Amino acid sequence: MSGHGFHVHGAHDHAVEAEHESSLGQYIAIFTAILASIGAIVSYQGGDSQNKAMLLKNEAVFLKTQASDQWNFYQAKSSKLHLMELATDVAPKEKQEFYKQQKGKYEQEKQAIKKKAEALDAESAKTNKLSDEAMIPHHHLAQSMTLIQIAISLASITVLTRKKWLFAIAAIAAVGGIVLWAEALL
Repeated sequence: MSGHGFHVHGAHDHAVEAEHESSLGQYIAIFTAILASIGAIVSYQGGDSQNKAMLLKNEAVFLKTQASDQWNFYQAKSSKLHLMELATDVAPKEKQEFYKQQKGKYEQEKQAIKKKAEALDAESAKTNKLSDEAMIPHHHLAQSMTLIQIAISLASITVLTRKKWLFAIAAIAAVGGIVLWAEALL
């Protein structure tokens, strides 16, 4: 009954409104529960991919340090080789053969050390590249989780405000998050 600027709802109108609001609340509750579950999986996968990338990065740094140690060892052998060359030039004739042998020994050792250092450098570069590649899914997963969190927030605001257009935006954000999640898995 309406009159003089007032509108009075009947009992039936209140029941229909309450049922409509209740079903919207139920849909949003289910929507947010599903998104929260997906978000937990995405969050776990994001952390896992980041941990794998960090482990690979640590391995690359470790290998680079080992390579650096080998290059320092190589440099030390080079210094000894140069000392043997100098000693050969200034030593008496009876000692020169010994220093020539030492030069040959240091030259061989240098070559073995150089090969090892180069192999460690290559392995470090390869592992570093794998670390960089392992971070690619992490970025997609982080973006996915952000969109899922936005969708949950917008859905919660929808319950409070009863603005259905917010729920539509929440659904779009959720779809975007799920698409990014799928991209990260591929």
